[in-house]
Amino acid sequence: MIIRRDGYLNKLIGKERNGLIKVVTGVRRCGKTYLLFNLFHDHLRMSGVPESHIIEVALDDRSNKKLRDPDNILEYVKERIEDDQAYYVILDEVQFKGNWNRKTEAQSDEGYKTKKQGRKTKEWIPIFNCTNRG
Repeated sequence: MIIRRDGYLNKLIGKERNGLIKVVTGVRRCGKTYLLFNLFHDHLRMSGVPESHIIEVALDDRSNKKLRDPDNILEYVKERIEDDQAYYVILDEVQFKGNWNRKTEAQSDEGYKTKKQGRKTKEWIPIFNCTNRG
């Protein structure tokens, strides 16, 4: 059975390009990953966003362990950005990350501000998923 979660999806869609980092939180096993990797991903594709412009990383996946380091994840994202169009960076289970919030925010802010000043730049739109532990 698929639970559409239209309310949550519409909230993400409504704030999709507002220049802010989106963080989805909730208790374990409530559908945060499904919302982002399936429902929001499908929305992006149906809206015309190319598959190559959607960068998804599950940080709880052992094969992505090296991407928990701030320098590695930033390099990983930069390597996938090829043009001046918007890219959606969806990071799942960010509670597995190291201490890299400031670097990620700085990178996002820098791209957004440069774009607003009229210069072409590589913009990325970060969306995080984190389990609420408490």
